[in-house]
Amino acid sequence: MPAPKNTVRRPLLVAAAVLLSTALTSPVALAAPKPSTSPSATPPATTSVVGGVRLGQPGTQVNLARGVPVLPKGLSARSWIVADAESGEVLAAHNAHWRLAPASTLKMLFADTLLPKWPRTTEHKVEVSDLAGIGAGSSMVGIKEGETYTVHDLWLGVFLRSGNDAVHVLSAMNGGVRKTVAEMNEHARELQALDTHAVSPDGYDAPKQVSSAYDLTLIARSGLQKKDFREYASTVTAKFPGETEKKKGRKVRGSFEIQSTNRLLAGDYDVPVYQGIAGVKNGNTTNAGATFTGVAERDGKVLLVTVMNPSKNEHNEVYKETAKLFDWGFRAAGKVEPVGELVPPRSAARTGPRPGSSASPGEAGGAGDGVVAAGSKPVASAASGADGAGVALGIAGGALVLLAGGAFLVNRRWPLPDLVRRRSRP
Repeated sequence: MPAPKNTVRRPLLVAAAVLLSTALTSPVALAAPKPSTSPSATPPATTSVVGGVRLGQPGTQVNLARGVPVLPKGLSARSWIVADAESGEVLAAHNAHWRLAPASTLKMLFADTLLPKWPRTTEHKVEVSDLAGIGAGSSMVGIKEGETYTVHDLWLGVFLRSGNDAVHVLSAMNGGVRKTVAEMNEHARELQALDTHAVSPDGYDAPKQVSSAYDLTLIARSGLQKKDFREYASTVTAKFPGETEKKKGRKVRGSFEIQSTNRLLAGDYDVPVYQGIAGVKNGNTTNAGATFTGVAERDGKVLLVTVMNPSKNEHNEVYKETAKLFDWGFRAAGKVEPVGELVPPRSAARTGPRPGSSASPGEAGGAGDGVVAAGSKPVASAASGADGAGVALGIAGGALVLLAGGAFLVNRRWPLPDLVRRRSRP
């Protein structure tokens, strides 16, 4: 794929050095408060600046210039983001770091954390204790105690039916819910998804359980590096093992069909299948409302879009707004100057470019007219902070990482060679 156009390259290193100096000498900036771990009713004035200073500002962030299409009308989501899945460039965002209840989109973090643990052929016989603690009204795939399932079956239940029963069984295999949640939070910190705090592994509403549009996009991007994650996230229908029954004196176990609840992947009466869609995960709870992160590919460009909690009370509104943002993103890609970046994991930031990534800086793009006035837009990493909350510390951390490995941060590409939509799986 050709290198993206209109991206800020060399000026980032200079801007990072200036901001580092300013941040370290500004007592007002250093006094920035930590954001609450509880969702707020309105966007906070101060949020994380991981990925860029503008992503920490409330409201819509986009660089509108000649040739750049205007954003779609009628967007009602509290928070959203449009990003290039491979380059990591954030094309536009709205309250990107607003900490909100994530619902089942948090299952992306669960999967990215646990998928490498077992081969898909591993079998597990479900015990009653495996299904303890599942929240009332949870989405279920239909797992029965006493039955044996493969890990492959369980992941299909997680991705297609958003089955909290499948999540709890996998958590039990991993040593329990508490251990699993701790590993999820540790993995979130490694990804620099510092707005995220998991309390339940399945995304079921829980006090102080939060994430953000930025973090969910970051998590999805990490998950999509895994072939199994891509496969499960893009599977539309599959056969799932049923309950063993006795027929004519012998035990028989049938199966039933399950379908993805991702309406852009499976379609619905008021939402067509989106052209090029390849996952990722949807959610809906009382506290979170509707949430969704999707990935789609068109004309060689791969985009990630996250939409959280549309206020418009229409059927499938989260998918309709996501489709509008995808349409805009594919038209704007290569024309719009990014407003930020999806940062790499801490380990990648420390070790330099991933294999296959480009490490040579490109040319600087032209400055556009933004909805919020443009200024210095460095890529901020929070590798030096525990929570990514302080604005000055976030900027300073980002500047340090930029100075240490700037070319990688502003020009990393994570190719997704087999990102294609699967219509069904056996």
